[in-house]
Amino acid sequence: MARGTLRIFLGAATGAGTTYSMLREAHRLAACGRDVAVGIAADHGRTDTALLLDGLDAVAPRPVPGAAGAAAAELDVPAVLARHPEVAVVDDYAHVNAPGSRNGRRWQDIEELLAAGTDVLTTLTVQHVASLRDAVAAITDQPSGETVPDAVVRRAEHIELVDIPPELLRQRVADGKVFPKDAIDAALANEFRLGNLIALREIALIWLADRVDEGLATYRKSQGITATWPARERVVVGLDGGPDGELLIRRASRILSRVHGGDLLAVHVRRGDGGTAESGHALDAQQRLVTDLGGTWHTVSGEDAAQSLLEFARSVNATQIVIGASTGGLWSRLLGSGAGAKVVRDSGDIDVHIVSRPQGGAGLPRPATAALGRTRTTVGFVLAVVLPVILTAALAASPDLNLATHALVHLTGVMAVAFIGGLWPAVLAAVLDSLLLNFFETEPVGTFTIKDPQNVFALAVFLAAAVAVSLVVGLSARRAREAARARAEAATLADLARDALLADDTVAAFMAKVRETFQVRSAGLFTVAGDGSGAWELQAFSGAAPPPAPDAAALTDSVELADDRTALVLSGRTLTAGDRLLLAAHGAHLLLLRQRQALQRRLQSTTKLAEGNSVRTSILRAVSHDLRTPLAGIKLAVTALRRQSRRLPEEVQAEMLATIESYTERLDALISNLLDMSRISSGSAAPLTAPVSWRDAIEDALRGLPAGRIRVDLAPSMPAVDADLGMLERVIANIVENALKYAPESDVVIVGVSAGTLRTDDDGGGVGELRIVDHGQGVPAAAAAAMFQPFQRLDDAPEGLGIGLGLAVAKGFTEAMGGRLVAEPTPGGGLTMIIRLPLSAGAATPDRRPAGSTP
Repeated sequence: MARGTLRIFLGAATGAGTTYSMLREAHRLAACGRDVAVGIAADHGRTDTALLLDGLDAVAPRPVPGAAGAAAAELDVPAVLARHPEVAVVDDYAHVNAPGSRNGRRWQDIEELLAAGTDVLTTLTVQHVASLRDAVAAITDQPSGETVPDAVVRRAEHIELVDIPPELLRQRVADGKVFPKDAIDAALANEFRLGNLIALREIALIWLADRVDEGLATYRKSQGITATWPARERVVVGLDGGPDGELLIRRASRILSRVHGGDLLAVHVRRGDGGTAESGHALDAQQRLVTDLGGTWHTVSGEDAAQSLLEFARSVNATQIVIGASTGGLWSRLLGSGAGAKVVRDSGDIDVHIVSRPQGGAGLPRPATAALGRTRTTVGFVLAVVLPVILTAALAASPDLNLATHALVHLTGVMAVAFIGGLWPAVLAAVLDSLLLNFFETEPVGTFTIKDPQNVFALAVFLAAAVAVSLVVGLSARRAREAARARAEAATLADLARDALLADDTVAAFMAKVRETFQVRSAGLFTVAGDGSGAWELQAFSGAAPPPAPDAAALTDSVELADDRTALVLSGRTLTAGDRLLLAAHGAHLLLLRQRQALQRRLQSTTKLAEGNSVRTSILRAVSHDLRTPLAGIKLAVTALRRQSRRLPEEVQAEMLATIESYTERLDALISNLLDMSRISSGSAAPLTAPVSWRDAIEDALRGLPAGRIRVDLAPSMPAVDADLGMLERVIANIVENALKYAPESDVVIVGVSAGTLRTDDDGGGVGELRIVDHGQGVPAAAAAAMFQPFQRLDDAPEGLGIGLGLAVAKGFTEAMGGRLVAEPTPGGGLTMIIRLPLSAGAATPDRRPAGSTP
């Protein structure tokens, strides 16, 4: 059965009209004869949207027991599968399903429908795309709860942007078409500010443009198109680590500033033979500069620097290349063999900018003397034929010169040919020089016969010396190539080691580096299956498509790592022997990376177990010590009442009953804190967050506490926070109880911060703040951190003040709800505990009681 297609209606913000557009498309498809069914869609109280639901066949949603309002129903996946429409309408792609549902997320429900061959229409806003969550939260000051992984969103066949001008969206909000009337002012004053909406719209447009660009790259690769399509301006800067790199980067940035929405890509071209010396400090500075300018950094390697740069430029559909002027000298310029000349000659329809270098560096690696290449070898053979004839003719003009002088001049020519063309041209020159000396300079002249035996010996020595010089030059060239390659490999390995020390790379990121470094189509990591079958399983890959398995016939190149159960596979081009050695080094680094990640996971697990054991040990100590006192008091009072109830006065009996009740309440509080601490240490304290009013939480938290010593002073119109009401009540109650215990002579004041003075947390999100102030003895700054640890009591407080879990539980619950609990000294003495929780993005009714009122 063919998989269904997914169409996502993407909006920049709530109220952009994604649901409306989705339902209009559903009506259009139904009018075209398609079988359309609505799985679930919410009108959000909007009349226009509700009207579009009429006339569409619907599958009844699954009711959620105990839920009300929008959360009262979920998508009934089995019912939709049984109905099997051609097109299913499923609103809110990022929705988190209610507990007990078939899947945890709605996008997983949609995957089932797609697998069954049903096309799906759904909606999404940019704040729910995983990679954009932090950026959106920083703009709107509102944390985004549920998200959809980028890889899942990118699998959609169609993503349609539902665009609306920010001014029009604000007008829709003001008209009450997006939120209830009591939430309009707060929305317009916060996340729906004009600047916020403009930024969100730009994020949506850029993100969708990137997806379109990915689709274009995939199409070009599948069709084998190498010509540049100037759909988007991309400037590639070729760098070799020299001192002029920053000049080239800034020049490219100025070129790019003339257009809007282009890309800056800096490419460090490292030659496989190490033809240039590079500076690690210069490369680090250039990489930081590229990042500051909003560009990306890439590293490629290859035997031919110009060809490697051009291959990279074509792979990213570059429109312009910026390189430094070549310093290959007059000879390279005459032959057109410089790297810059090659880039210009082979760039095709890519514009090339050659920048002069006041600092004397090179924009691209120049051909090294060690790597002679085809051009120099050809020139060497030409000189091997021509130069002996020219030298013979020149020496013929001086008949008084002896054979030794002629031999030395010809030997100099052989050395020149050897330096230019290498071994075999020099050997050819030596043989021709020997024959010419024999024919023109030894008696009898004009023949190849040698009359004097000394001349035979001289010519033999000349030929041997010429060949020896040729061999030495060729050997030195080969050794220079090997040394240069080793230097290049050492530089690459140094980069790997630096990344391992300074960056916490993931396997996926490392695979992308491997693919980019070797300029291949795809790179994959395979491991042997653990079921004993010996089959290879793909663990991670980078590229347009997964590479074939290590034992596949279509494999281009692979290297099995040291454990023989892991293989690094490349496909797209055949690697040289040097590249394969470098690939093996990358594979060894990959093994270390996987081992480090495994050790980190073990360390985290071990640390968690150690913390749990520590908490359990402390709990046992508390049970054996602190819980025994109330139990002994209860037992003593019960025994006295049973044995002497008739002889005891009524007031004494009442006092004993009050003692039993007091100890029972104390025991209940201790056990509750122990259970809460156990939940926190085991990671099972999962809050059910919802918009909560501070005043509602305070009212329940203060029940049973001495009202005469507590004063509540809340600011008017305090916005709601995202919290678990039960947890927040425990947090407030524990802090107030702690303040009452350690500040017996003063009142406790609860102060709420108004919306106009809200702080911003470290992640950029808006937070609500509640302060609980006492004027007791306070806590030294050095002991503030330890105060929140379990089983900590100030100054070894006497029995009767608990077991030191109240603040630990309060801190654990606060952090579980996504907030923070901090302590500050109270001016004039005492302690102020500050509860900070994220503001609610929902349309909760703010508290509008007058300031200073008591709940």
